[in-house]
Amino acid sequence: MMENTKYNYLHFVRFSNLVNWSVSHLLGINMGFTHRFPMVNIGSVIERCKTMIDIDDSTQYKQITLKTNGGGAVLRDLKYGKDIGTKKQFVVSSDQFIMSKIDARNGAFGIVSEDLIGAVVTGDFPVFDVDKEKLNPSYLQLLSSTKPFIRFAQSCSRGTTNRQRIDVKQFLNMQIPLPSLEEQNAIVADYKDSILMAEQYEQRAAKINKSIETYLLEELGLNKTQSTKKHVNNNYKYLHFANNKDLSDRWDIYNVTNSIFSMLKHAKYPIVSLGVAYNFVTRTWRKIGETFPYVELGDVSPLYGITKSQTLATNKAPSRATQTIQTNDLIIGTTRPYLKRFAIVTDEYANSVCSSGFQVIAPDARYNLHFLYEFLMTEVATKQFEYYMTGALYPAITNKDLQKIQIPLPPLDLQNEIVAHIKVLKEQIKSLRSLADTTRTAAIKQFEQTIFE
Repeated sequence: MMENTKYNYLHFVRFSNLVNWSVSHLLGINMGFTHRFPMVNIGSVIERCKTMIDIDDSTQYKQITLKTNGGGAVLRDLKYGKDIGTKKQFVVSSDQFIMSKIDARNGAFGIVSEDLIGAVVTGDFPVFDVDKEKLNPSYLQLLSSTKPFIRFAQSCSRGTTNRQRIDVKQFLNMQIPLPSLEEQNAIVADYKDSILMAEQYEQRAAKINKSIETYLLEELGLNKTQSTKKHVNNNYKYLHFANNKDLSDRWDIYNVTNSIFSMLKHAKYPIVSLGVAYNFVTRTWRKIGETFPYVELGDVSPLYGITKSQTLATNKAPSRATQTIQTNDLIIGTTRPYLKRFAIVTDEYANSVCSSGFQVIAPDARYNLHFLYEFLMTEVATKQFEYYMTGALYPAITNKDLQKIQIPLPPLDLQNEIVAHIKVLKEQIKSLRSLADTTRTAAIKQFEQTIFE
């Protein structure tokens, strides 16, 4: 009763709980855990593991990193002992609990999965054996990913900014709710069932997304597998002659780019270049006003189009802020075009200034720019980008070469039908991804309602 009283000026703590004289630590003791279950010190159900080995220079070792905010333990890299500086390290086993001393305050906790068995860590990553007769490791993983748990870890951390380390002894004195093992198993099973359902929604969305390219190419008469086979499996007993202009960076008969151009010959519709079929424009920006909305390459996502713009001072405009965009324009990111930073401009971003790293194509009654957008997202277009790209560090395609990209162009009414069908598929994808997010959020909420008041 006393522990639940709210104090405006004084906060009373039992002497037995004084593991730390820090106010922030003491006030973090009450994390709002439910009283439905017994409370135990976390140190009573996990024990520090100190299995060490000497690093051998000729042996390859797995190394672990811990994601913050409860993201768990993942493989960082593989290194030979000769490339590892600390020669005495700890070896981890499946289902052990592991933390980062430095990033525990940011939720860097995890359970060692089977694929990480045998990995090595330094003393900055304390490893603990879990008493499986009392504690389900997955329950601890869920518990350690909650915000109150992370806040407690912050209260146990000391040191200068960015180098704060958790006091492991104080951490082990933390009290957590401990349902019976049977109850823990049920809690974990419910959570995992929900997460599995969310993953199934995402898999269905990914499958539909992948089907979009297949559908589009089939509608255009482009079958990648058959066309490639025809290109590669021609029965030339001795010599095969190719035009020098058709050769890119490979000189063997498996040149993928050449197979793409070969595939285009099988299309149902006339092949045209973008420069001939579409209206490329450059609307020079005239620096008027004190500020302006600016869209750069990083503001465009292949999934969601333009995601944001920045408001910048006109007198501090970057040199690449050169052109304006209008509603229904198609903008094409020409630097690293394989990243597919393409978007149809919506009303929200009309009259924005965009980077010179985009090529702009204006809408026209002769064509459907959504159709072109979908084609540019396919491998057939990507391989053509790669054919024309220049530059090593920041490979790009020039405006002149972008206009050479070839596309099978069906009649406008068929372009509209294709776009309408793809729109339906994308709505399904959007719905499935929303269901996945909702299901995952509900799983976390259900766990927290079980454990917290």
